[in-house]
Amino acid sequence: MHISEGVLSAQVLIAGGAVAVGGLATGLKRLEYERMPQVALLSSAFFVASLIHIPIGPSSVHLMLNGLVGLLLGWAAFPAIFVGLTLQALLFQFGGITTLGINTANVALPAVTGYYLFNRTCLSSSTYLALGAAFVCGFLAILLSALLIAVSLMTTGEHFIEAAWTIVLAHIPIMFIEGVLTFFLVGFLRKAKPEILGSLYERKKTI
Repeated sequence: MHISEGVLSAQVLIAGGAVAVGGLATGLKRLEYERMPQVALLSSAFFVASLIHIPIGPSSVHLMLNGLVGLLLGWAAFPAIFVGLTLQALLFQFGGITTLGINTANVALPAVTGYYLFNRTCLSSSTYLALGAAFVCGFLAILLSALLIAVSLMTTGEHFIEAAWTIVLAHIPIMFIEGVLTFFLVGFLRKAKPEILGSLYERKKTI
């Protein structure tokens, strides 16, 4: 999901940067000190999952876990994902510095969307309902990220339309894989550490 340097127009880069700054400000404002280890752990998981990637035109295909990151962190997904993308750009030249804002927005916005849509459902007393929501969250996060990348490319120029749809189609297997991973990880957390999911909902009610 990394868009390379020198691909997007200045307008798209500026718009993506503005969204990323707004998300980072909101995420840092709502980030509680005692949650820092959890944010660091999920940022590391995102970083590692994204390392194995296959270049597809101006972008790449890889695991991200942004659905899980958003489900557990809410708005704090923005700083967690931003740190992971920054380290990947600096250490491995994945994406780039000028595209850091738009890449963050394309990955973190679906993560936060997943939080608002599915966090409460993942606390359901019905295991089937909770795990179904977890699968859809993981699937939808990748779908939305792929669509945002496609929009970013198509907004830059009509010559990117074919590449944009190629990227969306190439991510279909990743959507299912991420859905299954989120399904099992949420199932594990419901048994081993349910307070991780539950505490987030309690915080949400007080915000």
